[in-house]
Order: sequence, then structure tokens, then C-alpha cells
Amino acid sequence: MQPDEQKTNLLEFDREGMEAFFREMGAKPFHGRNVLKWIHKHGVTDFDSMTDLSKPLRAQLKEAAEVRVPEIVFEQPALDGTHKWLLELDCNNRIETVFIPEPNRSTLCISSQVGCALDCSFCSTAQQGFNRNLTTAEIIGQVWVAQRELDRPLSNVVLMGMGEPLANYDAVLAATRIMQDDLAYMLSKYRVTISTSGIVPAIRQLTRDSEVSLAVSLHAPSNDLRDQLVPINRKYPLEELIPACRDYLRGDKRRKVTWEYVMLDGINDSDRQAKQLIRLLEGTPSKVNLIPFNPFPGTEYRCSPMERIDAFRERLVRAGIVTTTRKTRGNDIDAACGQLVGRVKDRSRRELKHSGGLAR
Repeated sequence: MQPDEQKTNLLEFDREGMEAFFREMGAKPFHGRNVLKWIHKHGVTDFDSMTDLSKPLRAQLKEAAEVRVPEIVFEQPALDGTHKWLLELDCNNRIETVFIPEPNRSTLCISSQVGCALDCSFCSTAQQGFNRNLTTAEIIGQVWVAQRELDRPLSNVVLMGMGEPLANYDAVLAATRIMQDDLAYMLSKYRVTISTSGIVPAIRQLTRDSEVSLAVSLHAPSNDLRDQLVPINRKYPLEELIPACRDYLRGDKRRKVTWEYVMLDGINDSDRQAKQLIRLLEGTPSKVNLIPFNPFPGTEYRCSPMERIDAFRERLVRAGIVTTTRKTRGNDIDAACGQLVGRVKDRSRRELKHSGGLAR
């Protein structure tokens, strides 16, 4: 759907923004709350179908506003039930969104940027460069599309797809507020997760602004190795990152930081590095998520053997750290962790070919 430059896309607004928009139109704030509910809880985009609005207000809305959702270019189910959508946005940019069903939960992994600027060496999304931030409408629009296509409630949403969410702070924060709103998707703060590579000032700001769950792409227990794998570490080293994450949890005993740790053969998977990781996380309520590396064309990395992953996990578990090995999902449709690419233009404006799947 092409944007109408004269109209405001109402997907941009959380509850506060929607109320302000309606006040500016000369309507009552409660009309904004009603429209928020129509759009997100009921999936209605046609103002004429919003029957608790007066006809004059509906006519006014049709002149000033629209509900423009991302367009599905194609969708692809995996053998394990994982479902991937390629979505087209304004300016012909494309992103990927992945649904991961499990027996006791249903998780949607969404993108926050077209491409990514952080250049993590093991991630295929990083290889395509960075194009732009997504708007709030484009972020929450992924949830809207998935909810309608699946016709089933989502139990969890993770901002763990293409891009670094905390580099697109304002739009991401507004989108998470919509996810948590009782008039929209009704997800608790424990069911919405922002995954970051470690932008410390933004983590500090998030501590003041939100209570969503936090995941951190760690991938190394020392600065020298993390500098190579996650270059943002050169700016915000572990000595700054760990205390910021620890502070984020203060006041809520139920929460833990989820540390994402991709397992790279001969790089970060030794017994010595497991011991370093245990020391690093001491005193921080933590869950470690070990991620078998998913290869992509041109990479020099290999996945750690499963027996090495198991031994690494056992060391962490014996030290009292909750540790799981992520089951690879959607690998047959390039929807596994670290494989999200999409069709974008990189910083040199060179067009890249779409190739499919999940970042970080």
C-alpha cells in the first residue's frame, strides 16, 4: 500500500499519541482510545466499520488519516511450523518477520531497522549494511499483520530481528507501549523483549522509561574477543555494559537478563571461556541462551559441535546459571537466528539481493 502524503498513519500512535491526535481534530480523547482498540484488538482498518464513531467523525478521519500496514510480498512456512513473512514498507524497503510456535508459547520476532549498522561479524544481516530506521507504524505493523494472518493470540514478541532496537529508541519504545496496552495486544512486560548489542546509554534510558524484558547479544566473555565479534563493545565495553544491565533489573526479583551467546567453533566455546563467562555474570540475575551458529554464504565461522555446546552449557548450569540451548527453528526457510537479510540498499546504495531469515 502506497502512502498518502496528506494523511497520518494511525499505526504511528500509542494511546497517548492517539488521544493527542483526536484532541487536535477537535474530538474527545476517548475517541482515540476507541480507534486504538478497533485497529489493534479487532484488526479493523476501515473507519466506516468503527461503528461507535459518529458519521461526521468517520468522514473527518477519512480525510485526515489512514491505517496503512506493511504489505506481504511473500510468506513461507517451515517444516517445524515456523512462519516467515517478507514485508514491503514505504520506499520499497523490505524486512522479514518470523513466527515461532511452541507447545506453551507463540513468539513473534520482529525487525526494528532495515539492515543494521553494528557490523557484528557472525551475523548475515550485518553484511548488508544499514538503510534506515523503521517507524513505529512499521514496527507495530509487523505485529498487526502476524496477528491477522495467524488468527491466534501471540504470547511473546521479541525485537530480535533485523536491526539494533536501541538505535531506534523512540519508535521502538512507542511500539512496545502499544504491545502492552490493554486496548491493543495486552502483552505483559515479561512477554515483550528488546534485544540489544549493548548500547549502554540507551539501556540506562530504558531503565527510566520502560520495564520490558532485556536480552543482550553478548557472544564473548572478554573485551578482546567481544571487540572482534561485536564491534560496539569498543565503545561500550563489558565494564560499562554489565553494571547497566544489572541496574536495569533493580526492584524486580522476577526478571533476569537473557544473554545471547552464539556458539562459534574454536572461537568462544572453550572451557576457559565458560569459566570467564561465569565470573563475568556473577551477581547478575541471568539466563544464558546458547545459540548454535547458523552459517550463511561467505562466512568463515563454523558452529561448535553439539558435544562442545553441551559441555559449555553443563559448566554454566553447575555454576547455578540458568542456561538453555536454543533449538534451531526455520532453518529450511532461512528463518533461523543470524540469517535475516531481506532486500535493502546498503550505505553505498548498492542493491542487495534478497536472501532470507533472523538476526543476532
